[in-house]
Amino acid sequence: MLSGVNVALGVTGSIAAVKVVELAHELRRRGANVRGVMTAGARGIVHPWSVEFATGNEAVTELTGRVEHVELCGRDGWADVLLIAPATANTVGKIAAAIDDTPVTTCATTALGAGTRVVIAPAMHEPMYDHPGVLEAIDRVEGWGVEFVSPRVEEGKAKLASVDAIALDVARAATPSPLSDERVVVTAGSTGESIDPIRVLTNRSSGRTGREVARACYVRGARVTLVHGPVGPHPPNEGPAESFPYLELRPVESAAEMRETVLETCVGADALVSTAAIGDYTVDAAAEKIRSGQELTLEFEPTPKLIDAVRESHPELPIVGFKAETNPTGMVEAARETLRRVDLEFVVANDANVMGEAESRVLIVREHGAKRHVGSKAEVGARIADELATALGENRERREG
Repeated sequence: MLSGVNVALGVTGSIAAVKVVELAHELRRRGANVRGVMTAGARGIVHPWSVEFATGNEAVTELTGRVEHVELCGRDGWADVLLIAPATANTVGKIAAAIDDTPVTTCATTALGAGTRVVIAPAMHEPMYDHPGVLEAIDRVEGWGVEFVSPRVEEGKAKLASVDAIALDVARAATPSPLSDERVVVTAGSTGESIDPIRVLTNRSSGRTGREVARACYVRGARVTLVHGPVGPHPPNEGPAESFPYLELRPVESAAEMRETVLETCVGADALVSTAAIGDYTVDAAAEKIRSGQELTLEFEPTPKLIDAVRESHPELPIVGFKAETNPTGMVEAARETLRRVDLEFVVANDANVMGEAESRVLIVREHGAKRHVGSKAEVGARIADELATALGENRERREG
């Protein structure tokens, strides 16, 4: 996600500066090169040696005759992105007023003048964040194209966003935006059909591929709505428990809820990626718990196909379908049958034997040809987002031509 990206990491005097070591490590783990820039206030909270350890580079703590701010963030500077995390109210106000009295604010002024992308992750007490002057400064700086990573407001504090959320916004800033201004709806997870008030009929989907598709679309500039069903028999840490500050999350449970929510969210959308493993059958749920130890017969009723319902309601909407199979024989032809029936952009035929695992094997199937991809769910999500961007671009050219 950040492979080869150069990130100048500005650290200011918030107590959240203690998170900088973890943040720098995570940026590097995702492939970024990182160099730290520190204010005097930040140095009172975290030692420059800690930042040097975390980044692998000596931290800039003062500006000298080497004009470090230009070398880092100038027009031909080293940095692809200037990330200020954490950013205090004082620093945000100074950036808005073009006041350059710290290494970090001077780097910010230089970056904004040079067209270097800037991402700011504020952290402060909540009353400071709600101060009209601070909010006005944020609005002003956002108007210059700066990306703000919204803080987590908890316990009277506007806490630093999660490391994952910050890294994702850095990736968005550093990545071309072929999906800019597009609103993409993504479905993920399984569905659960109630048998009684306790038991449900579900499947083994972890929702991981759908979440990675949503992340990849966001990184490429899209506004994303994620319609997420429950997660099947996996450990809780594999479910959608993390926060999703970068998208609109719509949790659902049953196939009917999934269908209704998707039909609603597709109004005004530019594309749908139907990743969720939606149950093919439902049952009439018992009003009370069914007693164990007795023979039981359940009558299944087929659930309507989601993508068919969306196609009927939104005839022009670009849709990406998924087709899971346990037997690879005939997988491509089955995918093409769905492609033709619903008039899809393409179908992702995936091997159901790896459902719930970190790695995936998929075929991206079109009417003529199929591309094989094997890799992590994140890599698969990125490939799908790229293929979607290509399809939407081709559709736009046809309309304009």
